[in-house]
Amino acid sequence: MESVAASAIPRGQVDLVDFVDWSGVECLNQSTSHSLINAVKQGYRDDDGLHLESDADEQLLIYIPFAQVIKLHSIVIKGPEEEGPKMVKLFTNKEHMGFSNVSDYPPSDSIAFTPENLKGKAVNLKYVKFQSVRSLTIFIEDNQGGNDISKVQKIVLYGTTVDTTNMKDLKKIEEH
Repeated sequence: MESVAASAIPRGQVDLVDFVDWSGVECLNQSTSHSLINAVKQGYRDDDGLHLESDADEQLLIYIPFAQVIKLHSIVIKGPEEEGPKMVKLFTNKEHMGFSNVSDYPPSDSIAFTPENLKGKAVNLKYVKFQSVRSLTIFIEDNQGGNDISKVQKIVLYGTTVDTTNMKDLKKIEEH
């Protein structure tokens, strides 16, 4: 079983769950009984009985800050065939976004999820746009069936950490 899970991780990438700053994680429009932790936190996200569910409508706005700078390579969003996410927009380093201003910013990437993707298949991102990520905002715009409730069973982010010792040198070069 261990080798099956390991083979799902893209080569050279790691599951970034250990680098999430849990004190700052937020999810707007989540059901109180089916919260984000069910889909993101290790242990919970592997329990098929747990999931994240939207509350007032199908949209979800998820904010995930990281404890250190990361490079994001790919994302897995697993969900049911009808209620699973369809259009997902990713934003890097945008704090305090809300439903009222989410359309004010161009997304770093937009992904039209297919039923195949929702079975747990990793989706590669536009890697050049995810090189120096301090936070990720995931906007789930709608779901596969056009239902009022969206459900997410699992979110996994794959990437690597950034060596920040050289970041100060890069910042100095950029300033000149």
